[in-house]
Amino acid sequence: MLVIMTNMPPYPTAPSPFPTAPPPDPTGHPYHRLDRATGRHRWWRPLVGTVLMSLAYVVLLLVLLAVTYGLGTALGAPELPDGGVDLGPLGNTAMDLVSLAIALPLVLLATLWPARRAVGTVTSVTGRLRIGWLGWCLLAGLPPILLLTVIALFLPGDSGESDTWVGWSSFLAALAVLAALVPLQAAAEEYVFRGWLTQAVGAFVRSPWFAVLPQAVLFAAAHGWGTRWGFFGLLVNGLVAGLLTIRTGGLEAAIALHVLNNLLAFGASAAVVGGLSSDETAADAPWPLALTAVVTDLLYAALVLWLARRHTPQRLSAPSAPPALAPHPARTA
Repeated sequence: MLVIMTNMPPYPTAPSPFPTAPPPDPTGHPYHRLDRATGRHRWWRPLVGTVLMSLAYVVLLLVLLAVTYGLGTALGAPELPDGGVDLGPLGNTAMDLVSLAIALPLVLLATLWPARRAVGTVTSVTGRLRIGWLGWCLLAGLPPILLLTVIALFLPGDSGESDTWVGWSSFLAALAVLAALVPLQAAAEEYVFRGWLTQAVGAFVRSPWFAVLPQAVLFAAAHGWGTRWGFFGLLVNGLVAGLLTIRTGGLEAAIALHVLNNLLAFGASAAVVGGLSSDETAADAPWPLALTAVVTDLLYAALVLWLARRHTPQRLSAPSAPPALAPHPARTA
């Protein structure tokens, strides 16, 4: 008796000569994995981008120092022992802020090439800065910053610090300069650490914890080694900002926290005689101030996460669509 097996093909099937599309991503990508979203990821792109960005930053910094030296010399500014010029407390602070802000366009250029993706993808999963969500994050940062200010007033200060009021004219002039430059400086640091570095590591690892830990360590180290408590406070700040970036799908929460923290720190320094001349940073914070900053960072994170449940900022990129298939010759004949 002849038995025909109908469930098996009589002959082996040949592969289709026409390209087939990969299945589309049904969910999209979290912020730290956006380098994988375009399909152009190569293992070397984040590494080459980091090296080129670092070299370009050194070149731009040297150009800025040369311009500053020429401008200061033309204005008759005294020369410093290290070869620079003394532009005064406010002028030196302004140049310090500009020297950090110049990193921002370099991150955007590195995102275009060698990362080969849209510039906005380093800002958020939507490809743009979400102004409304940034505003909510700034509001969420006000209570923690107010708490930090009040507690700091009651903490013992350094006996060598000045507490002489600088005067309204000098204070308002300093505030105007700080209000213009601090947001750029703070945003630049966020684009470098919570933006580029987080996505560079996230191109290789899926875990958000592994993606945010390296940038947090580098962020703390970039402020120099002062006290162990200061380093710990900066490390926690970097972790909080990094996790909020991934949880909310963009840099807005991290930028808001950084801007408010720095405006408070620089504003307090500008209020007293010689305050802006100090070379101390958050890395030099004593343990009471560092622990207070950690508490306020965690409070800020709790407020932002509560707002995120109410306003639901987009956390994932748009699902990727399959590429268009080549037309079948029989259909176009």
